[in-house]
Amino acid sequence: MSTYENYHKTSQVYDKTRSAGGVEIILRVMEQGILPLSEQVLVDAGCGTGLYSAVLVNEVRRIEAVDLNAGMLGMAQGKMQAEEQKGRIRFHQSAINSLPLPDKSVDAVMINQVLHHLPDDAESGWPEHKKVFNEFFRILKPGGRLIINSCSPEQLELGFWFYHLIPDAIKAVQEKTINLEEIAEQLHKIGFVSHSHEVPLDLILQDEAYFHADGILDPDWRSGDSIWSLVEDETLTNVLKKVTELQKKGELENLMLEHDQPRKTSGQVTFTVAQKQL
Repeated sequence: MSTYENYHKTSQVYDKTRSAGGVEIILRVMEQGILPLSEQVLVDAGCGTGLYSAVLVNEVRRIEAVDLNAGMLGMAQGKMQAEEQKGRIRFHQSAINSLPLPDKSVDAVMINQVLHHLPDDAESGWPEHKKVFNEFFRILKPGGRLIINSCSPEQLELGFWFYHLIPDAIKAVQEKTINLEEIAEQLHKIGFVSHSHEVPLDLILQDEAYFHADGILDPDWRSGDSIWSLVEDETLTNVLKKVTELQKKGELENLMLEHDQPRKTSGQVTFTVAQKQL
């Protein structure tokens, strides 16, 4: 569903720099559900290469994994062939605003780092987000949980040491990134209750790869973060030249450490949790 990233190509290298950060939060939320965790059906909306599903598939009764991109979905299926054969996971190639699942059929929905790919913005009133949230509400059972893993506009600005090198791309993504207050308002209007926000300050989307300062020079490293697909060729050339020069001078590590400081208080991501009323 991404409006700017070619995920068919990216699917081949995506997992090199991404991990299923925040799984413990997802499990904690689901353990508060009506049914025991092992009896719950979980939807992985925009599952990508299945990073989160692969960790959770043996914790729940079944996962319904949904992604529009055939390449990403194929990678996910390749990881979990045995689990698919056992009926522990089912894969659906579909947009997340029209899920191929019955009303009131699942216990929890998780959506990890997907919302910013919707073709949406504040000026239009975020209609695509409303469609997606309504769809989640439709398929959830009463008492079911929605777990949203997203970056706030502020976290995009403060939470990634290398983003200051590509300000135009950051601005473009921020314009497509809904703020936490608007998420809460939309969920409330749809009928969700008891929403909360949690910022795990120790969670880093790229895991250890985030601290590989010279990773910027590696196309595979950059492919792990969709924002790089918005960087103009001329800008990218200049950034790579600057990083190379800093590396040769032995100054690249210091640049990373300096610009990483704000992340320690802003965090990179926020988990928003809401419940469908009983």
